[in-house]
Amino acid sequence: MDTIFALATVQGKSGVAVIRLSGPSAHGAATRLCGTLPPFRMASLRALKDNDGAVLDRALVISFGDKASFTGEDVVEFHVHGSRAVIGSVLRALSKIEGLRQAEPGEFTRRALENGRLDLSEVEGLADLIDAETEAQRRQALRVFSGDLTAQTEAWRRDLIRAAALLEATIDFADEDVPVDVSPEVRDLLAEVTRGLSTQIKGVAAAERIRDGFEVAIVGATNVGKSTLLNRLAGRDAAITSEIAGTTRDVIEVRMDIGGLPVTFLDTAGLRDTTDKVEGIGIQRAIDRARGADLRVFLQEEDEVLDLSPVEGDIVLRPKADQRKVKTGAVSGVTGEGIDELIEAINVHLSECVAGAGIATRERHRHVMVRAMECIESAENLISSGPESTDLAAEELRSAIRSLEALIGRVDIESVLDEIFSSFCLGK
Repeated sequence: MDTIFALATVQGKSGVAVIRLSGPSAHGAATRLCGTLPPFRMASLRALKDNDGAVLDRALVISFGDKASFTGEDVVEFHVHGSRAVIGSVLRALSKIEGLRQAEPGEFTRRALENGRLDLSEVEGLADLIDAETEAQRRQALRVFSGDLTAQTEAWRRDLIRAAALLEATIDFADEDVPVDVSPEVRDLLAEVTRGLSTQIKGVAAAERIRDGFEVAIVGATNVGKSTLLNRLAGRDAAITSEIAGTTRDVIEVRMDIGGLPVTFLDTAGLRDTTDKVEGIGIQRAIDRARGADLRVFLQEEDEVLDLSPVEGDIVLRPKADQRKVKTGAVSGVTGEGIDELIEAINVHLSECVAGAGIATRERHRHVMVRAMECIESAENLISSGPESTDLAAEELRSAIRSLEALIGRVDIESVLDEIFSSFCLGK
């Protein structure tokens, strides 16, 4: 096994940068730079020197044994000053040591998986935690990374193993008197697992929305203040505004945090009849993106008819509240009137959308759980058909168990590993 190294913190200038080594030669290689290593899991100040004895930096050094490290291997971390020059000099010194090489993206985490420090669902949770931009994303990712999905999967697996064992006991003693009918207990176990799986399957869509974010389209005719409203929400001039109709011709996107949820606001072209070919393309794009959005905010007069109509759940407001005597139900991007109410309405709507989110967060999770459910349902049908189908029912339960093992990466995971780890940075 190679010993790998990489910068574990962000590229560029920083107060402190962490350079990580992992592998069988990590301790020996680190000793060549800093002389002696401190006791495991204790930080100590050391001078890092190159092969010629020139001091590269004075850094905190922390070492870990293979039984208590992130990767399950010998690990050393150099906490150096975060200038590009210092980082570059330490990385060059490490690259000259025989047996060391630069880590590939996600390789530290991949080794943690291979060495049993993390399972596949925890790796996915870690990836989401690194990418988290909002509080809801952080909380969701941390639950998965902390092992909540693993614990739930293990509970389901134990119940299925118990149910399969009961069925197999009746097969083994088919020619003898079995004092107890096991089918009621088996059915209870399967019903409990089915309820749990069903809840998590239903919650995947909401969990994915937390991870991937929502789209909210601002829709209306030309010159009703859509771009001005977007700029007010964003707190900056994200969109060009003018009194000239048709200024916005393409969809402008602004990413925001609304109540801890990731939201992309879409400023769309004004809806109107036009002979301008380019503007017509923009209007059609506006309609297409608005239809596909999770929520639409219409800036629309009460008797106004647009090419796109609100549906249940959409927010309809009167535009340009600053120019109206009656402010109720209106919003203004110029003065900010009605903005707080609009944000609250968006927050309430999106919070309802994610209310059923569970700890299964990916389409892969849903697919595996659906497959396990199908096997359990097949087993229940076989049990109901009579004792002669008991062996087939037990095999279906074994298939369900294997599906759940794929959920946490014990089997059938090679096809997803490369995709997962490609999203990690070099130092993770």
